Amino acid sequence: MNYTYLDCLALFGVGGAHPGGLQLTKRILAEEKINGDTALLEVGCGTGQTTAYLAQHYGCSVSALDNNSIMVEKARQRFSSLDLTIDAKVGDTRNLPYPDKHFDIVLSESVISFTNLISTLPELKRVLKSNGRLIAIETILEQTISEEERSQIVDFYSFPQLLTEGEWVKAFRDAGFQRIDITTYQPTLEQVDEQHAADYSLSETIDDALLEILGKHEEIMLQNKDILGFRIFRCS
Repeated sequence: MNYTYLDCLALFGVGGAHPGGLQLTKRILAEEKINGDTALLEVGCGTGQTTAYLAQHYGCSVSALDNNSIMVEKARQRFSSLDLTIDAKVGDTRNLPYPDKHFDIVLSESVISFTNLISTLPELKRVLKSNGRLIAIETILEQTISEEERSQIVDFYSFPQLLTEGEWVKAFRDAGFQRIDITTYQPTLEQVDEQHAADYSLSETIDDALLEILGKHEEIMLQNKDILGFRIFRCS
């Protein structure tokens, strides 16, 4: 079987796979006004690590969605083990199963890059309340690269697009967002304690090919450390 990078994350059940992991997520959320009245959607919830944290720490109403049924099943198992009542759905960002103007916050942690922006961003905007905001941690292209370099990255991750910061801003504006605040995230070698480390919910069978994909991911990240960057976008 030809596995993709996203297949690899699902079968390993990686929680906190996005840049900065749960540690960065907590910093970002601490800057938001979240309470028991907040309605929040996490798209690309994966195994539910962030969603569970939101429900436990803030007591807010959280919905979770991912297009991978393996991830959603692992998220449901996490929520059940923690006795959390969270609606976790298998769904597509291009056709969200939620009504208009339903959420105060939509959170996306390294997810939108893997989708078609032209159809995804208007959907995220649609389900947000008038004063709602989208918070997205996404990969950006820091400098001009050759077509060969671009192809290596895009093909491995199955990115429909690889955008500069300016191109991201234009995409958000084209989708109807009027204010876009940007924070640069620079990965560091800071120590990550056990509480914030990526966690794993392994599938019963792990093919050796999946280990090769993880190794290739690390190789690409190292090779392109000056080419690929990360931004935190807050859009309203």
